[in-house]
Amino acid sequence: MERIRAMVGKYGKVYLGAVILAVICDLIGTVSINIGIGTLTMFPMVFAVILGGCLGPDALRLFNKKEAKIGGELVLVALAPFMAKMGVSAGANLAKLVEVGPALILQEFGNLGTILISLPVALLLGLKKEAIGACYSINRDTNLGLTTDIYGTDAAETRGTFAVYIVGSVIGTVFVSLLVGAVASLGIFHPLALGMASGVGSGSMMTAAAGTLGQIYPEYAEDIIVMGGASDMLTGVTGIYMGTFVGLPLTRKLYAYLEPRLGRRAKRG
Repeated sequence: MERIRAMVGKYGKVYLGAVILAVICDLIGTVSINIGIGTLTMFPMVFAVILGGCLGPDALRLFNKKEAKIGGELVLVALAPFMAKMGVSAGANLAKLVEVGPALILQEFGNLGTILISLPVALLLGLKKEAIGACYSINRDTNLGLTTDIYGTDAAETRGTFAVYIVGSVIGTVFVSLLVGAVASLGIFHPLALGMASGVGSGSMMTAAAGTLGQIYPEYAEDIIVMGGASDMLTGVTGIYMGTFVGLPLTRKLYAYLEPRLGRRAKRG
């Protein structure tokens, strides 16, 4: 009992603040703003980050640095049930990887190509180890849990993953909608191939991309949704393994090779 009281005394303010923020952000819900070229969608997670930052030691100072650090350490505790759920889901769906065609399974290797593009750019912009977490994947929920589990909540790699996670939550749907429209206009890919490519591991991005494609190819609209949903599910399953055994190791190797070369250029700039 004394131990429980000590824990409540140490973490009580942080817990209470987290609950209040969660309730407020849940009441706000998802906000969509039409910006002309697309719809800017802001999820409760984004509001939680913004409001939480305002309450910290650098703004309203309702929480001091020690309490902010405790809050960061508790992120892994909050993510643990989600990570367990994804692990169980991944194991339970392994049989489905055998049942579907090789294109849906092998598409995850295509995501590795972004590492070769994004990592050099990140290093030229001056990022250090944050670039590893930011560039090894699309950084959605599963990747955030994976990076946090491997590196911890205070690691630079985790900060990189979280930064891309937030940016993707804010403008990801707009970006994907514009991207698929531009790619579809080229006329070099079959509509179903584009539908498959919509499954990047984010339900909101997949829906936005598939919806845009459905308007461009109305005769394939239903099939595009089916392909996008199946692809998104498989990406969520295979993405854990791809990130753990291929994406992160490859990014670390490239970082070790490129950082001494491109990092110096960033400093001179």
